[in-house]
Amino acid sequence: MRFFKYHALGNDYLVMNPADYPGWEQPTPEQIRAICHRNFGAGSDGILWGPLRASQARFGLRIFNPDGSEAEKSGNGLRIFSRYLYDQKLAGDQPFTIETPGGVVESRVLQHGQLITVEMGRVTFQSDRIPVAGPVREVLGEKFTIQGREFTFNAAGIGNPHCVIVLPEISAALAKQYGPDIEVHKNFPNRINVQFLRVLDRQNVRIEIWERGAGYTLASGSSSSASAAVAHKLGLVDAKLTVHMPGGRIGIEIAPDFAIRMTGPTTRVAEGRLDVELFSITV
Repeated sequence: MRFFKYHALGNDYLVMNPADYPGWEQPTPEQIRAICHRNFGAGSDGILWGPLRASQARFGLRIFNPDGSEAEKSGNGLRIFSRYLYDQKLAGDQPFTIETPGGVVESRVLQHGQLITVEMGRVTFQSDRIPVAGPVREVLGEKFTIQGREFTFNAAGIGNPHCVIVLPEISAALAKQYGPDIEVHKNFPNRINVQFLRVLDRQNVRIEIWERGAGYTLASGSSSSASAAVAHKLGLVDAKLTVHMPGGRIGIEIAPDFAIRMTGPTTRVAEGRLDVELFSITV
């Protein structure tokens, strides 16, 4: 059972090609948790299951979180999967399309795989499309109280849901303390990815991330896209900016219709094989 491990700014995934897993329609939640476990498994922030047949794109992809749930879309995951396709000579340096449950994106491999650009699609702020509970509206500048602290939040969707909180100071401790409760807040029927954002200047922001189904995360492409879009929507930054995270930086370009172009690096880590004995231990 072969796998390929990559990371994108410290956000690591295992690429598992269904062709290498005969008899598996997809990994079960129990198998996903075992494989991704940092102590009892191969260890990763998720599994990229593909390439699959796709009706609207050249390649299909499904993305699984380490808790066994499925993510609609992942910016870092898409960059890693693009690099895998390039490394396996399934795609070249011309643009190609990938279909995820969160929509179709266009990807292009640059600098022999060292840099990947992904057209992530359009960001929406509409509550019914993110989704956010309550009447249909743009979710900007709303308030809730978490652990006795009031926050002003904004919500955005880019094929997956995001809650962006702009603050003058942010930290990993802040994300770890409040992220778990915000992720499962009643406002968000499908749970939500959480970003705490600090504006550095018109071309730079910094974020700390609590990722739905994965926890505290060093970097996230979809989080970078959503956060940049919210900051631009609020008039805080320009349409071309850099998002800084603990794991590194991603470049974001925002079109007038809030379509996002994301550019960032990937790193190949390892190739290996899973042993069936892995699944004999429940985690």
